[in-house]
Amino acid sequence: MSLPEMNTPRPQRFVAKVALVTGAASGIGRATAQRLAEEGARVALADLNQPEVAGVAQAICAGGGQALALRLDVRSEADWQAAMGRILSDWGRLDICVNSAGITFAKPIMDLDFADWRRVMATNLDGVFLGTRQAMSAMKAGGGGCITNIASAAGIKPLSGNAAYGTSKAAIRFFTRVAALEGAPYRIRVNSISPGAVATPMWESTDLWPKQLAETGGRAAALKALVTDRGFAGPEEVAAAVLFLASDEARHVTGVDFPIDDAFSIG
Repeated sequence: MSLPEMNTPRPQRFVAKVALVTGAASGIGRATAQRLAEEGARVALADLNQPEVAGVAQAICAGGGQALALRLDVRSEADWQAAMGRILSDWGRLDICVNSAGITFAKPIMDLDFADWRRVMATNLDGVFLGTRQAMSAMKAGGGGCITNIASAAGIKPLSGNAAYGTSKAAIRFFTRVAALEGAPYRIRVNSISPGAVATPMWESTDLWPKQLAETGGRAAALKALVTDRGFAGPEEVAAAVLFLASDEARHVTGVDFPIDDAFSIG
């Protein structure tokens, strides 16, 4: 799925701001990093996929933005410390943190290995904890900021076979509210977003994907068809919500979860 061009006119809500986006090599993280850069932020793009995230950062810079590519395993406290140290060394502050990195996994509880359970929790939940803690420390020193954690509608509405993923995302929503309370005295706002079905490469690990590829003839076409034919949201639509929450337009908004799911979670 193509992203908006860097020369598309945008409001400049984040000039002089520094942002960190995890999972920035693809999907929601990539779209969010691109949009933040378009609106003037200096953006640190973090991902385990170093070649891909470096390419996204290079494209942002080629379009006139400012970007830094970081290899970050969100499960690693040492990686988080190194990434935050690099950001503060290069740019001196952190104003926005978007914890977007995550993995999906589906299996009935009786068939679910403990190793798979832990793998999902380590990425989806531990990664958000470590990122939020590092960001809050940096933002406290800098006089405030905004953290947005990407949860999921699957963490609101129970689904059979979704114990690990759904639980990890439900926990993010609760954790976000606690972090909002603790961050408020320091002018740190913390919110979460719970998307429903979004056309990202995460779907490539599901049973849906082989049929989607066969019907469309290629990866890019398959992702586009998830939006046009199946009604999925595009990553850019979720990114727009992230930018709203990070902006001064939402300066009184903290401790909320923002579902983007066509009423899936309440149906």
